[in-house]
Amino acid sequence: MEKIKKIKIFIALFYVSVILLFLYFFFTKFTIQELTSYDFIKNNRDYFFNLRETNLFYLGFFFFLFCIVWTFAAGFATPLALFSGFIFGKYLGTIVVVVSISVGATGLYVFANYFLKEIIKDKFLNRFKNLEEKFKKSELSYLLIYRFVGGIPFAISNILPCIFNVKSINFFIATLIGIVPQIFIWVTLGSGLEKIIDQNKEAPSFITLISSPDIYIPITGFIILVVITIIVRNLFYKR
Repeated sequence: MEKIKKIKIFIALFYVSVILLFLYFFFTKFTIQELTSYDFIKNNRDYFFNLRETNLFYLGFFFFLFCIVWTFAAGFATPLALFSGFIFGKYLGTIVVVVSISVGATGLYVFANYFLKEIIKDKFLNRFKNLEEKFKKSELSYLLIYRFVGGIPFAISNILPCIFNVKSINFFIATLIGIVPQIFIWVTLGSGLEKIIDQNKEAPSFITLISSPDIYIPITGFIILVVITIIVRNLFYKR
């Protein structure tokens, strides 16, 4: 038992180390200022569009794998959705991100359920004890609601169900369905940003940006979704 515990601790530390190394090398290659500059975005937009026109399958395949690894490494979903909409458009972008994130999140859940379960229970069980009975009543239904309402950082929401012993297949199905509304909105916003950049050689003004239907419609949808999720969340997490 002691040997197994040490192995689990070693794997957990290795996992954290890999995440930190990834973030270190990523931000040593790209600065925040560079990533957010208009020229950088536009130039890379042209590069990825040329790549998409010539190698759509390979670009989609490698982005799909990257999304899985990113999610498994406790990355958050919003930048993936924006980028996917930017490159692949609303519908293909949504499919790629939703499926890949669901696979990555399920992988993280399985990993955490085996190696980190006791740590997660110690940290979160008392706080979310009220949800235990709900999950026992109807695991898949409450997982769907849990995924839809959010309210918890994405990486934590992927490992939290460990304390309820939910089935991996139910976790995958609930994630696949439950994250669609929010992912679609972010992908649509990314697709809208691509159109704006395509139509403007220089960075557009904030008024021009926000007055475009491709921008204000997904933002409005996001606000409506937030209101709905707040209402449902208050009922779901109510003790």
